[in-house]
Amino acid sequence: MSTSSGASIIEYTTTKRIPSKEFTEHVEHAHKDGSFVSSASMEHYTRYPNRWSRVRELVREYVAEFFGVMILIIFGNGVDCQVVLTGNTAVAPSPKGDYLSISFGWAVGTALGVWVSSGISGGHINPAVTIALATFRDFPWRKVPGYIFAQVMGGLCGAGIIYANYIHAIDLYEGGRHIRTVPGTASLFSTYAASYMTSVSCFFDEFVGTAVLLIVVCALTDRNNGPPPAGLVPLALFLTILGIGASLGYQTGYAINPARDLGPRLLTAMVGYGGAVFSFRNQYWLWCPVIAPIVGGLVGTFLYDAFFFVGQESLLNRPDANARRAHEQAIRAERQKPIAGTQGV
Repeated sequence: MSTSSGASIIEYTTTKRIPSKEFTEHVEHAHKDGSFVSSASMEHYTRYPNRWSRVRELVREYVAEFFGVMILIIFGNGVDCQVVLTGNTAVAPSPKGDYLSISFGWAVGTALGVWVSSGISGGHINPAVTIALATFRDFPWRKVPGYIFAQVMGGLCGAGIIYANYIHAIDLYEGGRHIRTVPGTASLFSTYAASYMTSVSCFFDEFVGTAVLLIVVCALTDRNNGPPPAGLVPLALFLTILGIGASLGYQTGYAINPARDLGPRLLTAMVGYGGAVFSFRNQYWLWCPVIAPIVGGLVGTFLYDAFFFVGQESLLNRPDANARRAHEQAIRAERQKPIAGTQGV
């Protein structure tokens, strides 16, 4: 492009080759005194500028899920520890928070975890979400094992960070480094239902919480149902988790996320709580905070897709035999139409 105004001239020539990510730029400036200053720059953009970039391309989605869950657990387990441990006067002169603080902490952790990972991996940070999207929304099943492994490991590492941060307070609360009780301080990291809850009630509580979560997640990502502006989905999820925690959280600890429970549970088994974290209430860890959220997530997604979602990526919106037959007939009819202007020839 060349423009002329009085004694000043600017020439700007740009050459781009998009497939190979190469870019060449040449700029010439003419000053009022007639002298020219010419600058030329050559920059090359490639998809893999070095070896690490190739590795990163392979793992970035899974690492995003890892960090998303780790951030969730750092805030969630962190607020649990602060609120409960400071209730002991050996730790703090007065409690530093209450149940509402716990609800806010988990809501903040969810929002920030999704914010960190959503642009890279979709921000699932929950195996129940991953499995539901793979079942109903065309998320590739080949990625599911890697996503779930990364989510569980993120939970384990996040819990490890919080355990290391609060270990001295836990020692004071329990009465010594060698004392670790289940549920006791193990409940600061994983979920343990209230003693009055029956097994069916525990399962139902987690089922309902996760079903509600997935219905909201589906609505937030549905372009035809008034989704929030770009970048504000984490804020909407903040409100969702805050509401679930404040309304449904007390009885089972609202895991609503198998990785949020299993990752920290593995950590507690490793640091001294032992096998009791798994044997509690007849393998409670498996049927309540793992299986119930997965089933709840599937049912919630099914209900939304059955009654609201019209996108073609849903399993429930795939063309049936009659629709496919009508489509094929329409194509054949289009092919048999005479060419315009040839009817009278």
